[in-house]
Amino acid sequence: MKIFDAHCDVLYKLFMNNSLDFTDSPDLQVTWQQLSGPGPKVQCFAIYVPEKVHPDLKFQAALHMVELFYERIIEPFSNIKMILTKDEIMRLTEHQIGAILTLEGCDAIGSDINKLQTLLRLGVSSVGLTWNYANSVADGVLEERGAGLSRFGKQVVDVLNNEGIWCDVSHLSEKGFWDVIDLADYPTASHSNCYALCPHPRNLRDEQIKALIDRNSVLGITFVSPFLSGTRSAMIADVLRHLDHVCALGGENHVGFGSDFDGSDDIVKGLERMADYSALVNELYKYYSNIQVDKFLYQNFAGRYPR
Repeated sequence: MKIFDAHCDVLYKLFMNNSLDFTDSPDLQVTWQQLSGPGPKVQCFAIYVPEKVHPDLKFQAALHMVELFYERIIEPFSNIKMILTKDEIMRLTEHQIGAILTLEGCDAIGSDINKLQTLLRLGVSSVGLTWNYANSVADGVLEERGAGLSRFGKQVVDVLNNEGIWCDVSHLSEKGFWDVIDLADYPTASHSNCYALCPHPRNLRDEQIKALIDRNSVLGITFVSPFLSGTRSAMIADVLRHLDHVCALGGENHVGFGSDFDGSDDIVKGLERMADYSALVNELYKYYSNIQVDKFLYQNFAGRYPR
């Protein structure tokens, strides 16, 4: 069974701890060894620049993570292939792994569109406009002001449209979300859950989920326990509840998974690392058909890769 995972933070961990080995480090939830096991096919790797990095150094930090992506993930392993187009996804062989570079939050570009274009030329294929707080593009979900896209933010969306890049609404304020729905050609939510089941500000309301469905987009259910259960503990059954809810809203063809592995300490019990996807797969087969499970795990995201 092929898997498309829309979000992990391995690059952040490698950035914070240079001694970690992507090959098989027990301190990483996603490694080459686990990706090479049965199931994994495409993994998205996010560039997330921590809040504590000085604003003047954020772009340099993002460039360093790009180097980490190529030097520590792409180049050492012959079976990991950089993905830039949908055709490259479809041409992956049984033992190859597709790696997609993404940007989580536009803090690194400040208000300089040339910095965004540089990151796109270096291979970024999906751009989350914010993390939890405000930047020059928009407000994040925890910014009390709750503003939408700035004038510069609308320029960013124009660039993403012209380049065929996913515009990721995970972490974005609600007003910013609706601006993206109006303006973006390729909206997506890489790692967000259902507010109706768990009223956390990081989750999407039913109206937002329906809007993504109407735009022929896809939402990635994430494995972060506070977004699933509202507590620091969650089970695979909680993942299925959120999946069921999206399907009940008409989203069978518009939902997948964005684990957020290596981005949180509060991960689902029994689903603590990439190799544990098999436990989720086993549960999915109890309730859904083979065709549906393939959609959730792979086809819904892979089929909507915009390039």
